[in-house]
Amino acid sequence: MNTVSLVAALACTLSMAAAGAAERARDLGVPFEGVPGPLNAITDVAGVTVGQVTLLEDLPGNRKVRTGVTAILPRGRDSLNTPAYGAWFALNGNGEMTGTTYLDEIGHLDGPVMLTNTHSIGVVHQEVIAWRVRAGPADASGYWWSSPVVAETWDGDLNDINGFHVKPEHVDRALDTAKPGPVEEGNVGGGTGVTCHEFKCGIGTASRRVKVEAHDYTVGALVQATYGVRETLRIAGVPVGQELPVNAESPPPKGDQGSIIIVVATDAPLLPHQLKRIAKRASLGLARMGSYAGNGSGDIFIAFSTANADALGGKPLTQSWSIGNDALDGLFNATVQATEEAIVNAMVAARDMQGTEGHSAQALPHDALVRLLKKYGRYAPPR
Repeated sequence: MNTVSLVAALACTLSMAAAGAAERARDLGVPFEGVPGPLNAITDVAGVTVGQVTLLEDLPGNRKVRTGVTAILPRGRDSLNTPAYGAWFALNGNGEMTGTTYLDEIGHLDGPVMLTNTHSIGVVHQEVIAWRVRAGPADASGYWWSSPVVAETWDGDLNDINGFHVKPEHVDRALDTAKPGPVEEGNVGGGTGVTCHEFKCGIGTASRRVKVEAHDYTVGALVQATYGVRETLRIAGVPVGQELPVNAESPPPKGDQGSIIIVVATDAPLLPHQLKRIAKRASLGLARMGSYAGNGSGDIFIAFSTANADALGGKPLTQSWSIGNDALDGLFNATVQATEEAIVNAMVAARDMQGTEGHSAQALPHDALVRLLKKYGRYAPPR
């Protein structure tokens, strides 16, 4: 590991430890390529803030609430006033992300990206608009016009999803408490009750630093991961799913019927068509984990850039800067690397969960993962 990488990794470890965070993939010796930012999180992209509300409650009749809301604000509170160039991509569309027709047409995000469970999209969508109306004056049109981006994954195996437990006040709290700095991972926010590769999963994040010519940029990813079957799971190239098969007494898997939402942020000056190319590259990070984007999975990705704020202020004539297409490879690679690590972080941070109606999910066993990394010569001692 070079000096820059070592300093970044050390800073990340100290920052997350100070925040009392759960273990992360690098703590277990999982090797990754590339140089992370100081926090190894989407919030390494300056201005990006994340807020999360986690709902855990045991109800009568063996019903359990295991869900929540995650809010990603591209420019923090200023996301209310200044859009960010953005684009989206569906690798497989068995899921939902609202606001994408508008995003395709106009090429920028007017507010936050919200993550929740499949049956709570409506309440989250409506409350984001209400929050915007309360937050400040109307836009240039004289209205508080809004087409929010709200994405979902299924948590109905562990969560009483048809109890509709996500309420407007939970959306407000996620938005109002969004902050820079370390991001909670695992059983939190919109990822509270999700599983992936038949292990407990949740929210995960990572980042990479990229040099383009003389300029330093950051790419960050945040995932809400609910996709995949056990058999295909690979971590750092190790066939973990084949080595840790499902208990023979467990019911057979239903196939890949989950979803994954991937949010990619960067401070690199990119235009909407380039951000769509970035969003597509998240697919390759997902593939490294052993996903084949099954028929029942909603694999939907969104990317945005925090650059070019002056060009998005509503003036009739503006000028935007962008990196040339021939210089994008480093950003493509960073997107793949950050996506892969974010998913592994989600799995490592997750903990066993008892869910609704007697359902349960076991987290990826850390000791077994370390053993397999060593067996396949892929263990990287934590520094």
